Amino acid sequence: MTTLTPSSKIPMSQKIAFGIGMLANQMFPAALGIFMVILVQSLGMSPILWGLIFFLPKLIDAITDPLMGYISDRTESRWGKRRPYVFIGAIIAGLSYIAMWQLSEENSQMYNFYYFLGWSVIFFIGMTIFSVPYVAMGYEMSTDYHERTRLMAVAQWIGQWAWVIAPWGWVVLYDPEWFSSATEGARSVSIYVGLICMAMAMVPAIFCRSVDNTGEAEKKPEGSIADTFSDLFQGIFITLKNKPFQKICIATFCIFNAYNTVAGFAFFIIVYYMHGGDPALSGNWPALFGSVSALCTCFLVIPIVNWMAQTYGKLQTFLITQSLSLLGYAMFWWSFNPANPYLMFVPIPLFVFGIGGLFTLMMSMTADICDLDELETHERREGLFGAIYWWMVKFGAAFAGLLSGLILSAVGFDQSVMQQSESALAGLRAAFILVPATGTIIGIWVMRSYDLDEAKVNQIRAELDARSQSETRPSSTAGDTSEALPAT
Repeated sequence: MTTLTPSSKIPMSQKIAFGIGMLANQMFPAALGIFMVILVQSLGMSPILWGLIFFLPKLIDAITDPLMGYISDRTESRWGKRRPYVFIGAIIAGLSYIAMWQLSEENSQMYNFYYFLGWSVIFFIGMTIFSVPYVAMGYEMSTDYHERTRLMAVAQWIGQWAWVIAPWGWVVLYDPEWFSSATEGARSVSIYVGLICMAMAMVPAIFCRSVDNTGEAEKKPEGSIADTFSDLFQGIFITLKNKPFQKICIATFCIFNAYNTVAGFAFFIIVYYMHGGDPALSGNWPALFGSVSALCTCFLVIPIVNWMAQTYGKLQTFLITQSLSLLGYAMFWWSFNPANPYLMFVPIPLFVFGIGGLFTLMMSMTADICDLDELETHERREGLFGAIYWWMVKFGAAFAGLLSGLILSAVGFDQSVMQQSESALAGLRAAFILVPATGTIIGIWVMRSYDLDEAKVNQIRAELDARSQSETRPSSTAGDTSEALPAT
């Protein structure tokens, strides 16, 4: 293992290796979101049970995510702090994903519910073991304000291909020439998804160089289990007190999860509103909607966000891009048009700015915040910051899944019939616009006073470097006393 200290520049090979891990990190939830429609559409699971499947595993994440961050921050091994967990978590997540989708229409609704719920808990534990140390690796790879954004831009660009590929799962699963039923398709396709994602998730563990920054902060002596949990909860408390971190967590929770609440509604709107409830008649339109959105993110949003962040700063880029997304959301009321399906692509270049650039900016900002935390506390907590941030994302996604089921039920959506009522379809379309627009407005309001700009981050970095040099200088001369002793 090559152990390094964080540097300002990251070789492109390292950015790509890290980005392949991001592709796995996003392909797992992207594929899961596509497959989840099967529970309602093909297995007849009620929207309430569907929402609980999203929500309940995240209650476990509330414990495992911070604990995993704490453990990886304090791990010392010949392979580094993060890499062993990334490798092991990839295996658990890949194999449990396969097991999770071995469902059958012959089973009762409650059997499928409990079977899926049990394996999904194991899957999300595996994702925690993989993703929390993996994200922390990215925070540690550079000390440069703009290089952090460039790293996250490359990683997000590679990761976005998950959202280009995954929507075509609808075509494969519902095409009778491929499989006799979508459930049969899920049983087979999940094997390929699980194994391929598992292999990609292992790439950072094998090829990303380990960065050792344990010497830059004070290390606490090992204690009892009670001391460990006391230290963990103290670390969580300190992390949550960080004002800039509070802002990015709240903004991400509102923006991403408001969108996530209604993301699956695009499938229902295209199938039930635009094509009369027939998945076969809707053909490639649901897949095209998702793929075009992801392609716009790859080739339009991420390059522009990367350039804007280096030109105007991260906060201004955030405010501009989120404002553009609001206009895109509003346009969807007219663009979902049964008479002209192509109109649904018109708002996409605007609305994808909201989600497309969010994590590029927020992950870069979190790396900056880790430096601020070290300056204030003399400790490095990349794992804990990453764990809490992504727990907010995952818990929000679970809450969004639960809310999705409640909205479907509230608007009168009936999964057992092909023709939905006009009020149900209007409710779906209104929710697809109003829910994410509301979350975006709240996120903009929260971030308006975020003050960790380039000048302040560079000042923090300079103070950390100066402190590190002053702390290491005495140790370099401690063993040599010849100059201090008088000649005899």
